[in-house]
Amino acid sequence: MIVVGAGLAGCEAAYFLGSRGVDVELWEMKPKKFTPAHSSEGFAELVCSNSLKSDDIYGNACGLLKEEMRRLGSLTMRAAEVSRVPAGGALAVDREKFSAYVTENIRACKHITVKCGEVCALPQAGIVATGPLTSDALMRDIEEKFGSQHFFDASAPIVSAESVDREKTFTADRYGNGTGDYLNCPLTEEEYKLFVRELLGAERAKLHTFEKNEIFEGCMPLEVMAARGEDTLRFGTFKPVGLSDGGGKRPYAVLQLRKENAEGTMYGLVGCQTNLKFGEQKRVFSLIPALRGAEFLRYGVMHRNSYLRSPEVLNADFSVKTQNGLYFAGQLTGVEGYVESAMSGLLSAIHVWNALNGRQSRVPEDTSVCGALSRYIATPNKHFEPMNANYGILRPLDVRDKKEKRRQMAERALAEIENFKAYCGI
Repeated sequence: MIVVGAGLAGCEAAYFLGSRGVDVELWEMKPKKFTPAHSSEGFAELVCSNSLKSDDIYGNACGLLKEEMRRLGSLTMRAAEVSRVPAGGALAVDREKFSAYVTENIRACKHITVKCGEVCALPQAGIVATGPLTSDALMRDIEEKFGSQHFFDASAPIVSAESVDREKTFTADRYGNGTGDYLNCPLTEEEYKLFVRELLGAERAKLHTFEKNEIFEGCMPLEVMAARGEDTLRFGTFKPVGLSDGGGKRPYAVLQLRKENAEGTMYGLVGCQTNLKFGEQKRVFSLIPALRGAEFLRYGVMHRNSYLRSPEVLNADFSVKTQNGLYFAGQLTGVEGYVESAMSGLLSAIHVWNALNGRQSRVPEDTSVCGALSRYIATPNKHFEPMNANYGILRPLDVRDKKEKRRQMAERALAEIENFKAYCGI
């Protein structure tokens, strides 16, 4: 079995099959060639946030998806557990340790042969998981055969922990959920309004063929959100709700910093994806009192992401409608997010495994998050756009109380996963 791409989806697919005795050729162009967003030689490199979002099984759809994946034997979930860093109710990881764990497990699997080189044309059969930054040559071949769409998303800056002015921060998790995992940088009304004003006036990096409607809402640059109104950030990224400083007072606005590694030497600016020029990022974010002397270890960047018109191209088992034996996985399919991308790699491999064992393809029901996402990418939709885990795509459940409804939805989803596991013999 050929798997193209050693990102989250490709590694999930290769490992699931290889650990079950299927001989896999895993093709990865790094380190011979890198995309504009990648820099590490390791597999499963996390290029945007280090957060895999909520870990709440009974109150968050992405948290539920994680548990579904754990029960299906996900390599990503194992890697996240051994590399996790404190992040309140979220599952955040040390990027380097996360990538190292995945890389070591892939290379240690005797049935996986890693091939270093760029794949410039689609294989006749296999799993293509080259991501939203697929190389130009392969993307041309994909577009010729199946067409594609694209959007822009962005990443947030990272600062040195020792350069943050701790006297101008307070440690707390929103609503007290966590163990004091976030550094909070409060702003007064005057400081907040100055920050917004300078953010809106700052110079942005140029993007070719860029249009406003091509920005993905889930990775909206801070400056684009701020343009919607002066208080937009204060009700979103900089919201002070659920936080109070040491004196029990709620600040006017708050920027949260989250650990980027287990040692706590790096902090990411939560929700501060941006397309400002690097010098402007330093100037504008340094207006925040706690960051006036901050050392920026990485600046935010914006890049173009491509994805298939999946409802026209793919079945719900991630197989290509017109080419037997060829599957796609990852964000190319129109799932959006780290966990969702890994899920599609895992599911595509399970469907391949079923085919190899003479079982008909069985897609999990839309009572589960992985089943709902699988069905979403294959459902006809004139305005198809990338989708992440959310309750809106799950089969409705007629329960009035929100908390009880989500608890029942979680139990229903996990029961479906157990049924799916039994069918697949895993």
